[in-house]
Amino acid sequence: MRWIKWIGVGLVVLVVAGAAGLYLSAQQALDHDFGHTRATEQLPAFTGVDSGDGLVRIETERGTFRARVSGMANAGPAVVLLHGFPESSAMWRPLVEAAAAAGFRVVAFDQRGYSPGARPAEVEEYALPELLDDVPAVTSAVGFDTFHLVGHDWGSIVGWNLAAADPERVLSWASLSIPHPAAAALANAADTDGPPAYVRFFQTSGVAETVFLSRGMALMRNGLYSEMPPDQLGEYVALFSEPGALTAAFNWYRALPSSFGSSSLMAGEVSQPVLYVWGERDMQIFVHPRVREIQKRFVRGPYEELSLDAGHWLIQEEPEAVTGAVMKHLESQRR
Repeated sequence: MRWIKWIGVGLVVLVVAGAAGLYLSAQQALDHDFGHTRATEQLPAFTGVDSGDGLVRIETERGTFRARVSGMANAGPAVVLLHGFPESSAMWRPLVEAAAAAGFRVVAFDQRGYSPGARPAEVEEYALPELLDDVPAVTSAVGFDTFHLVGHDWGSIVGWNLAAADPERVLSWASLSIPHPAAAALANAADTDGPPAYVRFFQTSGVAETVFLSRGMALMRNGLYSEMPPDQLGEYVALFSEPGALTAAFNWYRALPSSFGSSSLMAGEVSQPVLYVWGERDMQIFVHPRVREIQKRFVRGPYEELSLDAGHWLIQEEPEAVTGAVMKHLESQRR
């Protein structure tokens, strides 16, 4: 039976060699020159309406946030856009342009961990209260007393919570893909035992980074980003190829409490007007009719829903439909 022992040894060697190969491949994908950080440091600092449109650095007491601003000299209401994982403010380009052209003042910023100047190393710095506090810090820095809020993916989780917690400042709320967190937790309580499998994978420190970065970031380039326009893809690759950047993005998941229930994500009732847009081909477990029905319990203001023949990356797959729906929502609440 000695041959069984040697087969076992051979399998172990293969696994170790494969893991080592993935690790080395991931290390080769990293930009140790920190090109994205250096480019961000060269951006102009936001100084007010005279800053013009485009990329800027927004200085706050919570860090320096890389952001896209447009229409800041307009007289219309303010709009804040919150991106999700694993993206940046680049995802919002069509909506930034449309909202500014319609007279709104628009800020889309790279959130905590995604902005090189706001990238703490500790996992606890990515707990939900920290993510929430960044939004008023940025809006105060640009002079927004009140604003309309739009979010996607993790940006939606932040947005649902902020809309519930600060109804005086948040005028309206539009969520793409992700429903009210408490509704999702209640709807899935009987079907899941703890976080979904992909969340548990993202929480495995080092392993998730290796898989995502290996083979020249093939999983990201050819999988997650297969629907992305080339200009967005270039920005995402530059961002996440920096050492520590992908870990910071995963830390949003790693800071989640193990209970993963509705109390973990905190959001209460939302009194503002709400638009919810989802993709019928989205594979997220949160997107199904039972969640949307329960969600209505948590929305006390005017509420609209829109389904699209799309997956999770709504604005990339259906830019005109998403931009049109959000702009209609914003215009209906203009004040």
